[in-house]
Amino acid sequence: MDSVKYKRVFLKLSGEAIAKKDGNGNVTEIFDNEVIDDLATAVCECADLGVGLGIMIGAGNIWRGKYGKGMNRAKADHMGMLATTINCLRFQDAIQKKGRDAVVMTAVEMNSFTEPFSYERAVAYINEGRPVIFGCGAGIPYISTDTAGVVRALEIGADVILMAKNVDGVYTADPNKDPDAKRYKIISYKECLDKELRATDISASAIASDQGIDMLVFSLKEKGSILRAVKGENVGTLVTAEDVEAEMY
Repeated sequence: MDSVKYKRVFLKLSGEAIAKKDGNGNVTEIFDNEVIDDLATAVCECADLGVGLGIMIGAGNIWRGKYGKGMNRAKADHMGMLATTINCLRFQDAIQKKGRDAVVMTAVEMNSFTEPFSYERAVAYINEGRPVIFGCGAGIPYISTDTAGVVRALEIGADVILMAKNVDGVYTADPNKDPDAKRYKIISYKECLDKELRATDISASAIASDQGIDMLVFSLKEKGSILRAVKGENVGTLVTAEDVEAEMY
């Protein structure tokens, strides 16, 4: 454990992160098997170092809110919950093929192939060295998986939230639109919210700030980024509840 900075982490993955995409970033297949294999390896490497892991995956590779245009919003969100469960089961399989057991717990009961969420059991599994993958978000509509992820991270007593995004940190502006955008090394939640930088959604940032849990926003494009983040190396942007002066790279 001396080689890691964080002893218990919560890894939040976007659904797009595990999808196969074309050169324009459009999803061509819902799963990129090579990416999923790399992620499973990273999770096992962290667990081998004694790091306790909670994991949540979004549904963007399968279902997004915009696909439900004209639908009842709650119904569309229920479909998204089912999509997250598909991702959880795929990732569980990848981890287990590496020789480490993993547990899928869902906020909506699906007793045939997942366990109903219980934070006491989740903590017990993590203490045993078994990563827990949380599905169905918070189990209620209108709540994003980013916000649900912050709540689960707090419930399992995570030291930090590793927020894997499509960009390698928080920038002063959208780096895809502004070539002069600069990347932050560290910034407070308050400044992110004040400047509408959207490191994550507003409710997720507000809860994390209020409860004092840090969030590391980074990209998975660079192999080894998860293990480097767990070891405390400079990866992405650290968003903190502390009143800090923002630093740039």
